[in-house]
Amino acid sequence: MRLRVEFTTEPFDLDEAPGHAVVAREVIEAAELDSVDVGPFGNTAEGGAEAVISAVDALLHRSLEAGATRVSLQVNVIAEEDGK
Repeated sequence: MRLRVEFTTEPFDLDEAPGHAVVAREVIEAAELDSVDVGPFGNTAEGGAEAVISAVDALLHRSLEAGATRVSLQVNVIAEEDGK
């Protein structure tokens, strides 16, 4: 199974990326995922189910420890490349 996660961390700071946002980006970029798109207002990543779930677990723990007061996320099952 393949999953796509979309997430944001708050509070926002438009002038400078807050520490929790930097940590979230580091966690996702270090994970063994197939694709990662990090932006100022939302982030997405795709990969196998275990890799995404593991990355979400680390993302939640580390970004909350770094000062996030809210983490919004959505996880979707996506079709395999061969149409499954």
